[in-house]
Amino acid sequence: MIDIVVVLRAEDAVLDFLSVLTDDDGGGGSGGETRVILADRERAETLVLGADLGATERLALVAAHVRPVTEGIASPGPEVLATLLRQAAAGGPFRIWTHSPADTRRSRGRLGRDTALARAADARLAEAELRHAVGFSPYLQILSDLDRSLGREHIAAKLDFVNGACGHLLAEPDPEFVVQTPHVPAVERFFDTDPEQRERLFALLASLDDEAASVVDPWEFGSSPYEARRLDATAAWVRDRCAGEGSGSGSGSGSGGTLVEVGACEGALTHRLAAAGFTVRATEPNAVFRPRLTAALAGTEGVTVDGAGLAELAKEDGPRATAHLLIEMLYYGQDLALLDDLATDLVFVALEPEALVSRVRPWLERSTTWRADEETVLVPPQLETVCAGRAYLSKRGSVGLLLRRTNG
Repeated sequence: MIDIVVVLRAEDAVLDFLSVLTDDDGGGGSGGETRVILADRERAETLVLGADLGATERLALVAAHVRPVTEGIASPGPEVLATLLRQAAAGGPFRIWTHSPADTRRSRGRLGRDTALARAADARLAEAELRHAVGFSPYLQILSDLDRSLGREHIAAKLDFVNGACGHLLAEPDPEFVVQTPHVPAVERFFDTDPEQRERLFALLASLDDEAASVVDPWEFGSSPYEARRLDATAAWVRDRCAGEGSGSGSGSGSGGTLVEVGACEGALTHRLAAAGFTVRATEPNAVFRPRLTAALAGTEGVTVDGAGLAELAKEDGPRATAHLLIEMLYYGQDLALLDDLATDLVFVALEPEALVSRVRPWLERSTTWRADEETVLVPPQLETVCAGRAYLSKRGSVGLLLRRTNG
């Protein structure tokens, strides 16, 4: 049995997989041979750590391949990885170890996912067991299936490796590649996962790009009790505060008035707003989410869907809406000055408390266009399981801020 360790960079093999590299039976009778695939697309190669090499020799061989940080470090993709895996397996029985798809360092998370995709797409590779290292995961607690506590000798070897081969990475400014205490675990934890959990773990750690949309409902709005409470509270807040706020704004408005929901995702909040009697323009600039939004809201009376983002909405010269809704979407560096040009006198903002303080409060203090009419806790923080119970995390709560135009 050959153990194949697939990592982005050489140091990863020691930081997260030292117990695999130095365990004589490889965690289950391998006979001691390990092959390390250094999978950076710019310089992919395989190191063969023969059974005759001791731990010191193995770490020295890996250390010789630690490189400076350069641009373009990334996974080579599933097809290249499948070829590398077949070559490393050499026709014999083997087991695969790689990064977690939920590793917060996105380059590693992508490689972990790509390795699993490569294995699943090849009948020969699909026979092999695959384990993901929990790795660097400050936001998720992942339930592991195999934990290996390192003894003092192994910890000393790991620290010597870091200080000797990775000294330049201790001061590396890029958070993707810096090596700090949390990146050097004393207990190496591994887990198995099925394709659906893997994809959800990967999407959960994405931002608002297409990778976040790689699964339906990546933030589990449709199944999470916390998210259901948050969405219900948000819809009730909007309904109560919009009562009497110009139900005739715009043509064809419902009994609650007209709303523009910016970043409607897949329509979880939109459904609630439409049920409350609002006419809703649901906008979603993400080209992957938007067809799902359109399908989810098909036939819903009083709802239209388009792809306008905040910047596009600020440029429009259309009828004024009762309110614009910026619900859990001001996390990504948007220019808040765009709010000044929205065709409304009311803006509902909802964010986790820390983001509200750091992102919105300083801007609002300088604004001569908007004032805060109300601040309310929509839902408090809560710990909750995600990805079918494979992990859990802290949902940070949501605070609503109602902004009213001062010169409207």
